[in-house]
Formats: sequence, C-alpha cells, structure tokens
Amino acid sequence: MPDRVIFHCDCNNYFASVELLHRPDLKEQAIAVCGDVDQRHGIILAKNEVAKGYGVKTAETVWQAKRKCPDLILLPPHREEYRKYSNIINNIYSEYTDRVEPFGIDESWLDMSGSWHLFGKSPKEVANAIRIRVRETTGLTLSVGVSYNKIIAKMGSDYNKPDKTTVIMQEDVERMLWSLPVTALLFVGGRAKEVLGEIGVKTIGDLARADAGLLKQLLGKHGLQLQQYALQNRRPAPF
Repeated sequence: MPDRVIFHCDCNNYFASVELLHRPDLKEQAIAVCGDVDQRHGIILAKNEVAKGYGVKTAETVWQAKRKCPDLILLPPHREEYRKYSNIINNIYSEYTDRVEPFGIDESWLDMSGSWHLFGKSPKEVANAIRIRVRETTGLTLSVGVSYNKIIAKMGSDYNKPDKTTVIMQEDVERMLWSLPVTALLFVGGRAKEVLGEIGVKTIGDLARADAGLLKQLLGKHGLQLQQYALQNRRPAPF
C-alpha cells in the first residue's frame, strides 16, 4: 500500500440527480437541467443517464440537445438544493478524514492516508462504504477513484461511471490510462488539445512518449507538467 491514499469522490450527474429526488416520476425519462428554456442559446448544465444515452452533453446549447433528443425534458436549476446536498455529502466525508478538499460543488478529494485502516480492510472497501453511506443518506450516487495522488484519483472516478469504485495504483497507470484520449488528463484544455493534436499526440500514452523538448517549446512548462502526469508510473507523483 502506498504512503498516500487519495479518494476522489464525484457525484454522478449531480444537478440532474438532485432534481430527480424531487421528481421521481421523471426517473425513466430523458431530462436535463439548463438555463432559461425560452432562449435558444440556453446551455445544458447537467443531464441524466437516459439523456446521456441520446448523446446529450453538458455545456451544449438547448437546441443542439433537443435536436438529438426531441422528447428531452428541461428543468430549471435549484442551486440552493445543490448546495444543501453538497454540504450533507461533505459532512459525511469529514467523518472519515479531516482532510477533505472540495473541487466544485459535486466533487471532493479525500486524503485517507492516515485513516482508511480505521474503517475497513482495504481502501476500496472504505470507498465502497462511503458510496453506500451517501446513497442511503441522500439518494444520490458517487463514483470514487482510489489512488496515490489527486490526479490519478480523479481519473479513477471518471473511469467507470456511475456508482462505481476504481482503484488505480502506479503499476496500473500505463495499462489502464495510456489508451485514453489526452483530454481525459486533468488540465488538458482546448488549447493544449489543439497544440498536442498538431504533433500527433492523441492519447495519454502519446503524451508520455512525446519528445520533452518539443512539448516545452510548444506549451512551456505546462507541457512538461502534463507529460509528468502521464508518466506517473515512472516518476514520483507530483500532485
């Protein structure tokens, strides 16, 4: 077991899931939370798994989403409810560790290095217990990534959704992550994706194998930092 054990807990389809707590009659329907539904340029803020199956994406316009899913039900956001449930969930996390770092309203990192052994036989068992606790308390589900640093833990929570625990340790990085698109790596934004694509870097593995000098020339220190994240099974964890 590594010295550090980090969980990344990510609420699944958070805004949409909170809305469905109050509208269980819509659970089997395609729904999305968005801004002003009377404006064609309104943006999709969240969608449920049914809508996701139609290809509806967060941050696309309402008219684009409706073109994919004509029967999509649009709901307005209730931000006070989102804050309320976020506080409840983070309070649950604080019962397992005093080192909770929220990352937005629906995600948190938990440093479980000094406490996981108090709650189970393995970090995965503890992560599963937290998922069950949140689901039973709130009706919401989590995906949890378990790893040795924050970057890989977050990738773990994205790896297998919804309502799953994924463990990724150093020896797993190349096998599990290198085939993923480079945009799956935290901090690879639109500009970095475009620049990397111009030199044939499409996957995390491509980034790991890329020429460091060229990455520095194109993206400066950020390029080297991204490569270090991709090479976490070969170098000390930086984050």
